[in-house]
Amino acid sequence: MNLTTRYLGFELPHPFLPGASPLVDDLDTVRRLEDAGAAAIVMHSLFEEQIVHEQVAATAFLDAPADSFPEALSYLPEPDGYALGPEEYLEQIARIKEAVSVPVVASLNGTTHGAWLRYGRLIEQAGADALELNVYMLAADPSVSGVEIERRLLEVVAALKESLGIPLAVKLSPYHTSLAHFAAELELAGADGLVVLNRFYQADLDLDELEVQPTLRLSDPSELLLRLRWLAILSSQRSLSLAVTGGVHSPEDAVKAVMCGAHAVQVVSALLRHGPAHLSALVEGLARWLEEREYESLEQMRGSMNLSRCPDAAAYERANYLQVLQSYRAPA
Repeated sequence: MNLTTRYLGFELPHPFLPGASPLVDDLDTVRRLEDAGAAAIVMHSLFEEQIVHEQVAATAFLDAPADSFPEALSYLPEPDGYALGPEEYLEQIARIKEAVSVPVVASLNGTTHGAWLRYGRLIEQAGADALELNVYMLAADPSVSGVEIERRLLEVVAALKESLGIPLAVKLSPYHTSLAHFAAELELAGADGLVVLNRFYQADLDLDELEVQPTLRLSDPSELLLRLRWLAILSSQRSLSLAVTGGVHSPEDAVKAVMCGAHAVQVVSALLRHGPAHLSALVEGLARWLEEREYESLEQMRGSMNLSRCPDAAAYERANYLQVLQSYRAPA
C-alpha cells in the first residue's frame, strides 16, 4: 500500500509524526520514535518568554546594581523550570539531527515582533529542516481588536519567513473570528503549512489553597471533530500543507483527518499513553484500512470528504447543526 504523502515539501513514507511533546528531550526516546516509523520528528516549542528571560537576565547582570532585578522576570518560570533553555534547545536540535535520518521540525512559540525572532535563523543553522510557529496568544485586553492581534501575528510570520531558508508552518488557534480569512492571510504572508489546531491547556482552581492550578489532560478522540471541520474547509480553499494535531488515537482517526484534507497527522497523547511503538500500530492499521477498501494509495483518499464537494459550506454547517439538535433524544 502506498502511504506516501508530501508535507512542507518533504516526501514522507506515511503521514504519522510525533507532535510537539517532551518525548524529544530524551535522545533514546527520539531513536525509538524513528525505529517505530516516525516520518519526522517535531520538537516542542522554544518560548519567546524563555529567550526574553535570558536576554533580560543578562542585561540585569551586566548593567543593574547588585540588589536590583527586573520585576518582569518574576512573572516567568525560573530558568530551571524549562526542560531546555535557548542554547540547550539549539544543541538538542543538532543532537537529534545527528541521531535520526528523518526531517526534524523545530518550534518557536511567540506573538510579538522582537529580537527573539532571530532564533528562527539560529534554529535553522542548528540543523532543523523546518520550523513550526506556535502563535498562542490570550486576547484578554479589551482595547486590542481581533484585527490588531492578527496583524501582529502576520508580521511575525512575515519576519520569520523573510529570514528563513526552511519551510515554515503555523499552528493555528481555533479562536479567530474568521479562521478561513486568517489562513488566507497567513498563506500570503509566506506560511508553507498550517497545523490544525492548537490544543490549549486550561487552568483549574485549587479551592483549598485558593490558587490557580495548572492542569494537563491528555486528548481523547472527541477533540478531533473540531479539527475535521476546519481541515475540510481549509483543504478546499488553500494550497499549502495541512497537518492535524489533537485527538488522533487510532488508524480510523487518521483516516478521517486525511479524508478531510490532512497531509500529515501529528500524534502526541496516544504516544504518551502507549509509548513510541504505538506509531507502528497506527501505520499498519492505516495500511490495512485502505487495503480492505481497495484504495491504491493514501493520496487517492486525501480530501475526498472536504467541503469542495459542497458549494455552500455555511449552509451545510447550519443544516447539520439543525439536524443534530432535532435528532437528539433524552435517555429513557
